[in-house]
Amino acid sequence: MTDRLTMQDPRAQYPQPPFKRQPQPVPGLAADMDPKPDHGETSYVGHGRLTGRKALITGGDSGVGRAAAIAFAREGADVAISYLPSEEADAKEVIALIEAEGRTAVALPGDITDEAWCRELVKTTVDGLGGLDVLVINAGRQQNRPSIAEVSSDDFDKTMKTNLYAMHWITQAAVPHLPAGASVITTASIQAYEPSAILLDYATTKAGIVAYTKALAKQLLEKGIRANVVAPGPFWTALQASGGQPPEKVEKFGEESAYGRPGQPVELAPVYVLLASQEASYISGEVYGVTGGAGVA
Repeated sequence: MTDRLTMQDPRAQYPQPPFKRQPQPVPGLAADMDPKPDHGETSYVGHGRLTGRKALITGGDSGVGRAAAIAFAREGADVAISYLPSEEADAKEVIALIEAEGRTAVALPGDITDEAWCRELVKTTVDGLGGLDVLVINAGRQQNRPSIAEVSSDDFDKTMKTNLYAMHWITQAAVPHLPAGASVITTASIQAYEPSAILLDYATTKAGIVAYTKALAKQLLEKGIRANVVAPGPFWTALQASGGQPPEKVEKFGEESAYGRPGQPVELAPVYVLLASQEASYISGEVYGVTGGAGVA
């Protein structure tokens, strides 16, 4: 693979399916994926766009959140990441990468389906970083179910609490700490607009994230705070291998995109950096699609 910033055909820039069958238990680890996702560990180059910022990223151990955490640190931000205790191995790698940039890192292992923990993790972040300027809501639950009959009340409840309730609890706790110029970035999906039959509950939450963030943006702009949504298409993350897609679909994941491959998490990182930075001063209430040519509406 060549330097990702070198001009090249983007369709051939990263691995294409078929991939090995690689089912994992929930929530999955990036370290166990083949090929390994590129979160920017060696490929993301910072330019000081977030110098002095203090960021909280949920689901920062792997996937999109990990890519954002690495990029933010290399752009000069201190970063707190939340994750499940079972994801500690991945999280330790991210903490080390943040600290390697000379930035402060705060590790927040816990379950965001617990309201009390959602509020506590914000307090711990503010205490550990000395404030909060950027909030990235990224952690998500995705479990495929072939039929509505198989989406149990427990399934529905866990997906709603992970993807919607936690977003509300964390954002509600964070807003009083955010100064004018701060940024809130939520993570939706192309599933909000083009839902897959097997992702009934997940797609519902992603549509909800878009609506919530657009409404939130109208409120927060009165405080000088921006809020935007990133809506990814098919990205190569542990979410897919740990039940987000059936094992046979993981083998061909991204094949149906215009690129013929899934996106790599690092390919999303610059969008999060832009939306977090002052360069996006006139951007609020927007949905940024990164879908490999599929669009978001």
